[in-house]
Amino acid sequence: MPRRQGSALLIALVTGTAVLAATVAFASSLLFSGPRATTPSSPGPQGVARNPAARAHSTGLWLATWAAAPVVGALEPGPGAGPSPRTIRNVVHTSVGGDAARVTLSNLFGTHPLLLDQVTVNGFPVTFRGAPAVTVAAGRQIVSDPVGVPVAADTDLVVALRTPHARGPVTIHPNSHQTSSVEDARGIRRTTDWRYLTAVDVRGRTAVGTLVALGDSLTAGSGSTTDTNSRWPDVLADRLHGRYAVVNQGIGGNRLLLDGIGPRALDRFERDVLGVTGVKTVVIALGVNDIQAIPRETDPARITDALHDLTMRAHARGLRVIGTTVMPYEGYRAWTPAQNAVRAQVNETIRAGRIFDQVLDFDRAVLDPSHPDRLQPRYDSGDHVHLTDAGYQRLGSLADVADLLRTRPTSDVL
Repeated sequence: MPRRQGSALLIALVTGTAVLAATVAFASSLLFSGPRATTPSSPGPQGVARNPAARAHSTGLWLATWAAAPVVGALEPGPGAGPSPRTIRNVVHTSVGGDAARVTLSNLFGTHPLLLDQVTVNGFPVTFRGAPAVTVAAGRQIVSDPVGVPVAADTDLVVALRTPHARGPVTIHPNSHQTSSVEDARGIRRTTDWRYLTAVDVRGRTAVGTLVALGDSLTAGSGSTTDTNSRWPDVLADRLHGRYAVVNQGIGGNRLLLDGIGPRALDRFERDVLGVTGVKTVVIALGVNDIQAIPRETDPARITDALHDLTMRAHARGLRVIGTTVMPYEGYRAWTPAQNAVRAQVNETIRAGRIFDQVLDFDRAVLDPSHPDRLQPRYDSGDHVHLTDAGYQRLGSLADVADLLRTRPTSDVL
């Protein structure tokens, strides 16, 4: 299936706006009569609402086909604007397919309850404990009922959400490198933020597990071409051909040790890795922002100890842990020889096999042989730290696909 399909899909979405708007029920009887799903009373770790049971006759394996970590609360509508209806069309790209789907919606950074009166997946209506509307409490998330919508691997999926009186902050994942849309009183506008949606699970019989890529902007895909799904986890998913799910939990600017852009990895690991449906493998690609961003970490042992801590937590849940070395970035505005020495010591410990079950040597894969503290020019997006599509293609080619496919199937069968 062609991967450069985001723009065409968005045009189709925009032209269908009037039809969708005409079908949305805004009557108060729909919103407030009958049973309504709310956040379950017994959430899992860090407020994770666990998945409701599928229908008794269903069979297959539930896996996350896509995910995006919640990062920040955006102030929408702007200051002085009152609450107003809004329809959000999140466009996401699948890694594996199935015959049913369910979605996770997050109000993590909200300060008000989030009311959604219509949710659809590729036009199929979604319910929450049997009700078409749902209220997600501030600071919480919720998982939908399964919906019988066919989902193909390696394709764009549209998850549309309607809120009758949106109030900020809106929980978003910014800089997605994917074009979605928002419709409100100001009209329809394009956006590269994913709003409220943090995961899509599918039920299938082909894939054997989920790989979670935990990282920063180099995992999120900064420098890649929008709407081409050229991030390295996308490249890896293409190589797996729908037989192993791959989800991208990269956050641009994220760190191991300190909060900044998104919660630090030590804190979000429970939700963004261990809480992912069907996870069997995690790739940890972090450390560069701890080294180069202010305040800078000058002790390499603190970074490697944090990576080891994540590995031990993953092992306690039976996961395989693959780690990556920290890539070169000389020429970037924040680079110094002292930082580079920290990076070199971190990489030495990683390569020595003292942290992870397996290592992907991102550093050696993209460095310039004639100047090893720099990226190869063809892999350099121009800022000397982020990669081109060719650079991400190189990173995505490193994992051993045959080894991944030998993973024992997950036990999340319904």
